[in-house]
Amino acid sequence: MRSFLADLSGQSVGMGVLTAVVGYTSSVAVVINGMSAVGASPGQIASGLAALCVTMGLCGAGLSLATRMPVSTAWSTPGMALLAGLAAPAGGYPAAVGAFLFTGVLIMVAGLWSPLGKLITRIPRPIAGAMLAGILFKLCLAPVIAIGQVPKFAIPVVLTWLVVGRFYRLWAAPAALAVALGAMAFDGQASSLPLALPSLEFVTPSFDWQTLISIGLPLFIVTMASQNIPGLTVLAAYGYQVSTRPAFLVTGGVSALSSLLGAPTINLAAITAALCAGPDAHIRPERRYIAAVVAGLFYAAIFSLLSAIAAGLVTASSPILIEAAAGLALVSAFGASLLGAVQEESQRLPALATFLVTASGFSLYGIGAAFWGLCAGLVVHMLYSGANRGTTKAKKSAT
Repeated sequence: MRSFLADLSGQSVGMGVLTAVVGYTSSVAVVINGMSAVGASPGQIASGLAALCVTMGLCGAGLSLATRMPVSTAWSTPGMALLAGLAAPAGGYPAAVGAFLFTGVLIMVAGLWSPLGKLITRIPRPIAGAMLAGILFKLCLAPVIAIGQVPKFAIPVVLTWLVVGRFYRLWAAPAALAVALGAMAFDGQASSLPLALPSLEFVTPSFDWQTLISIGLPLFIVTMASQNIPGLTVLAAYGYQVSTRPAFLVTGGVSALSSLLGAPTINLAAITAALCAGPDAHIRPERRYIAAVVAGLFYAAIFSLLSAIAAGLVTASSPILIEAAAGLALVSAFGASLLGAVQEESQRLPALATFLVTASGFSLYGIGAAFWGLCAGLVVHMLYSGANRGTTKAKKSAT
């Protein structure tokens, strides 16, 4: 404790608070949208959101204190976008909670058994990126659809996102969400919002193999490929080598337990990790962990208490308007995923197959499009990999 207090600085504390505010406000609408899509009631959304804030906050603070490195944790924004594109499973939210628990266990297994983690990294990056782009595609169309349906509210939201993003990109999505909520209040939709603390609700999970495959498995792959692995890469870029075993065991185990309160999966942060690990957090790298600790405590102590209000604001609003704000928050992630998918010519066809199947919303045997998109991409990849190797050898011999 004495060492922690000695390392405190205004710069680190300020960056920690900024990280928490940006991380929460930029994607909370995506989280609430995703939970609602798979059948959560307003009370379960408030409970799950509160549990999410507490667990990811305490995990991030605890891991950072234990390692003296800025190990930020967060909810899986791409994973929540995956949920937002799905229909409620046959078993309702308890079946979705069973899938969340399954995902947490898989993350723990990846920490204990390294071949599972390596298997995820062996999925070609263009295919993983294409699957993520397909998941995000429908939500990223929401701003355009909103302009057609409610132009007087949607146009100010989109303009706010563009103008604020021109000067300070981190605040573009939070500003767009604030304008969307302001438009909702102006339209009289905020008159009966609950101004109360959230109450935790226990959700008894149910396990259905179709839900585990269509929600649990894609959520695990998306979380590992777009959050945990990039999060480790960001930290390594700043000179922090984090052991995967404790990180995956803690985040996976806590995710499995908190799922019983309706909370989706938590993971290593990727975008906000750069805020805490960079020089803006502190000039001395060994003191930057303070920013991650402060961010975690802010999540747990402040934002968890606002869960009922946040859930009430978002669920009481025009769905398309909130989807528009959520979609704007994901545009950059969609662009990066799509670029990674088509950049490599030899992998372009498998990636496009993955993207098209995933974006189509195709469902077979009760299993959703993300799983089938991944299968389609891998099949095309295997079919064409031999031909691509032959073409490469022919080119080399010709030269």
